[in-house]
Amino acid sequence: MSPKELNRVDVIRDISERRLRQKDAAELLKLSRRHIQRLVNQYRGQGPAGLVSLRRGKPSNRRYTPEFKQRVIDIFRQFYIDFGPTFANEKLREKHQLKLSTETLRQWMMAEGFWISKRQTKPKVYQPRYRRECLGELVQIDGSHHDWFEGRAEKCCLTVYIDDATGRLMTLRFSDVESTFDYMNITRQYIEEHGKPIAFYSDKHSVFRLNRGEVKTGKQMTEFGRALFELNIDLICANSSQAKGRVERANKTLQDRLIKEMRLAGIDSIEEANAWLPEFIADFNQRFARTPYSLHDAHRPLRESSSELDDIFARQRSRVLTRSLTIQYDKVVYLIEPNDANNRLIGKPIMVYDYPDGTISIKHCGQPLTYSVFDKLRTVNQAAIVDNKRLSAVLAFAKQSQEQRAESREQRAESREQRAESREQRAERKYSGTNTE
Repeated sequence: MSPKELNRVDVIRDISERRLRQKDAAELLKLSRRHIQRLVNQYRGQGPAGLVSLRRGKPSNRRYTPEFKQRVIDIFRQFYIDFGPTFANEKLREKHQLKLSTETLRQWMMAEGFWISKRQTKPKVYQPRYRRECLGELVQIDGSHHDWFEGRAEKCCLTVYIDDATGRLMTLRFSDVESTFDYMNITRQYIEEHGKPIAFYSDKHSVFRLNRGEVKTGKQMTEFGRALFELNIDLICANSSQAKGRVERANKTLQDRLIKEMRLAGIDSIEEANAWLPEFIADFNQRFARTPYSLHDAHRPLRESSSELDDIFARQRSRVLTRSLTIQYDKVVYLIEPNDANNRLIGKPIMVYDYPDGTISIKHCGQPLTYSVFDKLRTVNQAAIVDNKRLSAVLAFAKQSQEQRAESREQRAESREQRAESREQRAERKYSGTNTE
């Protein structure tokens, strides 16, 4: 018997022994007096067993017939074998006029082996791997978006470079977003300080890996990948977050320790944090870094000059020089200085270098070309595609622009009101002057 039925037994027994009135029992059990009388009669005739539901153990009257179930399974097997329960149920309702609940269909699919629930799926096993042999052989990189300043400043991204062999934090840097230029600036800082590692190990973010559309256009690597290729540094993209577990675990540790350290140090901005981070890195590595299997340092010396690094860590775009000695880049038209040497470049590709500081350089075979800005679009298309991790910065810029436009509209409205008032005043003076005469 269920707990509900056991409670009824005690109440009905009290009624039968005249210790409780049926009216009070009906209020206690929240049943009608007529139903209480039925229960009393069953108890007197059959005892406590008479209070057990006779429907228990029997199939529901609302169950689907075996023929209906078989029909649904046959249709599913024929047309919707690779559909999920929700989608398949929609199609059964729309195309075959078969109405049943999604959960019922899910249970039937699981019984037939067409569907495996999440509880039944076995988690993928990720076996640990050994660390690399020496420092600089493999450096894991990742960006961690978090409220690093606990509300004292806007949410931002911490870019982490950690060595796989030693667990040392090689470079840390805060930035507003996780963009190509941010990774270029941080990577340049890394190689100027430590040298060039053998490879970087990252996730499949669009900074490191092309999507399918870009691959179809013939472009083979991202700007960051192109920069590493010119520096002879390999870039490896992990298939899962577990594969680059060292940097993921480092992010979790930093989200605990780094936040508290900055709170104690009174750091409230990205600029203060970036200036203080070398002190934190030294303390962190002293506590948690380990000795590698080999004492060999795999970092290679940096042989590129500062100007060469400027060009390598710039966004490079190829443009064909028109007959009017113009090119267009990023909604801006550039005029190349007309001379005999530049005239011979008409129809030939020239390279546009977009540096992280916002400056532009136009070169042909490494030689800079003198140019001037002809015209540029003053408005930005609202439907422009924006990278997901740059959305916060774009929304902040949009908010600022909207406030400026609203302020401009208010100023124009005030100006119109003043002009209207001046017209009324002039009309009144003219009218009063006419009446005086």
